[in-house]
Amino acid sequence: MRSIRALTLVSLMVTTAAPALAQAPDASPRPAARGEQAAPAVSDVSEVSPEPAPEDGNMRLSTMNLDFRRWIDTFRGRALAQGVDPDTFDQSFEGVQYNTDVIQRDRNQSEFTKTIWEYLDSAVSESRVENGRAALDEYADTLDAIEARYGVEKEVVAAIWGLESAYGSYRGDTPIIEALATLAHDGRRGRFFEAQLVAALKIVQNGDTAPGNMTGSWAGAMGHTQFIPTSYLTYAVDFTGDGKRNVWSEDPTDALASTAAYLARFGWETGQPWGVEVQVPDSFDYTLASRDVTRQPSEWAEMGIVGMDGQPVEDHGEASVLLPAGAEGAAFLIFDNFGVIERYNTADAYVIGVGHLSDRLAGDGPLKAEWPRDDRSLTFAERKEMQRRLTEEGFDTKGVDGKVGPLTIRAIRGFQRSAGFVPDGYASLTLLDRLR
Repeated sequence: MRSIRALTLVSLMVTTAAPALAQAPDASPRPAARGEQAAPAVSDVSEVSPEPAPEDGNMRLSTMNLDFRRWIDTFRGRALAQGVDPDTFDQSFEGVQYNTDVIQRDRNQSEFTKTIWEYLDSAVSESRVENGRAALDEYADTLDAIEARYGVEKEVVAAIWGLESAYGSYRGDTPIIEALATLAHDGRRGRFFEAQLVAALKIVQNGDTAPGNMTGSWAGAMGHTQFIPTSYLTYAVDFTGDGKRNVWSEDPTDALASTAAYLARFGWETGQPWGVEVQVPDSFDYTLASRDVTRQPSEWAEMGIVGMDGQPVEDHGEASVLLPAGAEGAAFLIFDNFGVIERYNTADAYVIGVGHLSDRLAGDGPLKAEWPRDDRSLTFAERKEMQRRLTEEGFDTKGVDGKVGPLTIRAIRGFQRSAGFVPDGYASLTLLDRLR
């Protein structure tokens, strides 16, 4: 079964933007959404501008704060026009200042990436599994009630909790209003962050929490399961019945219920797996490994794709073949529930992490396939080089942006066919070396 390493679907890449927390085992791993790439890191100290003298730095910060205050004054009118009342706005912005730390984090996200197996080593570590089973025991009644209400298995809810905040241990302590205002004023996605800021102000206005209690990640995600404000407004629920949707409390009940409600809203099917690890025969037509190609598992079994026990996978619904490391490593039949988890984070690595962690929490063992651990993911510059070289070879990627999407995968497969390799579309270092 797929014993020969192929030149290959993009290496499932995960940014390592979040710094490791001191004494924080299994802090939340945060992969970038599919198609998003972090800004390149400065690797040559000589290219970095010299630090300003202290008085120059203070003057620059003073200028930034002045510009920030002017932006707040203009934003106030826009916020009020969208239904934020003046008192809420003024109360929420009391003491808010331009947050240079937030901007630094936004601009200095590393370009370096993890492979899928490196990500899963952290996301589904033995300690995270052990802590998750302890959390399932501690909150058994609550999670059972949430599962009964929304039809989302408690292990799935717990797995999201585990990946988003290490079961509530690392929820973030950045003031959300200040962070979002800073990013809306000076960030790379001003329109997005301004929409989140308006939603955060409406959360305060609704009485769910006070501005001082609204804390979370530097990018605006909040609570045990890291809801962004717009998602919170639409999907958060008051499961405790106290009149507030409190995802910030030490009690995770509302946050866990809100996560289940969110998944249910997007079509979670009770009893259907997110995916099942499978064996793929050497004769498999790798062009069929696409989200657009779906079959019942029994139909895939006729093509030799069976469970790791050698038996056909149960017909839980239409499924597609996912090869996160190309022709090597684990392979999966994924179902509609895979797409539901994607609504939380569109990175395949994240979805596999949630799904596999939920399986482990339910008592399953580790994945059985071996990953190609001698491989590594391509850097941003290498992905651009690969696209450029593919296009020069006559396999047009329709642009050089460092993002390995469907057009680039199609170009990779075309080149692989021409070179006599398995056309699985995987963007590997071996592929780039061959192009070179």
